[in-house]
Amino acid sequence: MKGALEGIRIIDVSRVLAGPFCSMILGDLGAEVIKIEHYKTGDETRWWGPPFVNGESAYYLCANRNKQSITLNLKSEEGKEIFRKLVSTGDVVVQNFKSGTLEKMGLGYESLKEINPSLIMASITGFGSTGPYKDLPGYDYIIQAMSGLMSITGEADGSPMKVGVAIADVLTGLYTCIGILSALQHRNKTGEGQEIDISLMDCQVSSLINVASNYLCSGVIPQRLGNQHPNIVPYQVFSAKDGELVVAVGNDEQFKRFSAALGRQDLSEVKEFIHNENRLENKSKLISILEELLSKKTKKEWKDILDKAGIPNGPINNVQDMFDDPQIRSREMVVEMDHPSIEILRLTGSPIKLSKSPVKMRQHPPMFGEHTETILEQLGYHPDQIDRFRKNQII
Repeated sequence: MKGALEGIRIIDVSRVLAGPFCSMILGDLGAEVIKIEHYKTGDETRWWGPPFVNGESAYYLCANRNKQSITLNLKSEEGKEIFRKLVSTGDVVVQNFKSGTLEKMGLGYESLKEINPSLIMASITGFGSTGPYKDLPGYDYIIQAMSGLMSITGEADGSPMKVGVAIADVLTGLYTCIGILSALQHRNKTGEGQEIDISLMDCQVSSLINVASNYLCSGVIPQRLGNQHPNIVPYQVFSAKDGELVVAVGNDEQFKRFSAALGRQDLSEVKEFIHNENRLENKSKLISILEELLSKKTKKEWKDILDKAGIPNGPINNVQDMFDDPQIRSREMVVEMDHPSIEILRLTGSPIKLSKSPVKMRQHPPMFGEHTETILEQLGYHPDQIDRFRKNQII
């Protein structure tokens, strides 16, 4: 079965995480992705480690499968010409240079659409192409701080905390992918290409969802709540006899079943706890009772009991626990790929399960410049020209 995006060529001149994560998803969906890397250093994440596996960084490997790699010196005139030639054959360019960088090089969207009118360019920056911060560099950590995310993450009496992964980059990669798919649909209807202006800051602000809405509707500045929820009770971490678990009771009917499962049906019948609004007002009293009850059994015992009662719950796993979970294995969320230098390369699988055009793992994360000669030959360059490009540090 063909991939959903088979026949679409992505020219990926991004690096680190947001852009490469986006283009990897597009590659998983069947698009051809050509990753353009700096001719000397490559994608910075190639050197972010340890851990390394036979010289390949785990960080780089996580976001670069289903791509080909070509090295290119975009500061040279011949390198720019090769880039333009590639763009003329492509459908989408993904780039995350600082605002204005490609324009100064004569490779901005307005210039490139002259040679490819149907081109779609996704431009990822820290703060977008407009506004007072448009020229500032944007890193995930800085965005987590400035977007308000860190102010609501962590214990109530503790310090602001970042999320354990580069969540602003990940969300931006997803939003960029959505924008590209939308632009492709627009092009299918009209024949028009367009530029997509995506910023890490915008994406992270959008992702504050109900917390942002709570502030906009009430004017009350959200505070850190640790593992508790600002609008729902009980919805947090509890300690069982042998470790911690999360219980998420989303409505009054669930609270009735939860109380019965705990052997305390009466909790759902008293005025203080009968509705979520009451539970929110009397949170401290209720949580104290629940902590005592849940401490009497193991995580496994509570999972069996609460699963039977239809109450959302789960143990707090470490990463090894998670990958050992039979649910993760059954969903193929670990995949193995062939690789030139790694005997067995294990990567996180794709969460996108399509029945008619399934995701395929066609290409290992490419070695540095692995496909440079092949791609240049496809563009019509002679082997003697390619040798000269290499000697002159064009590739």
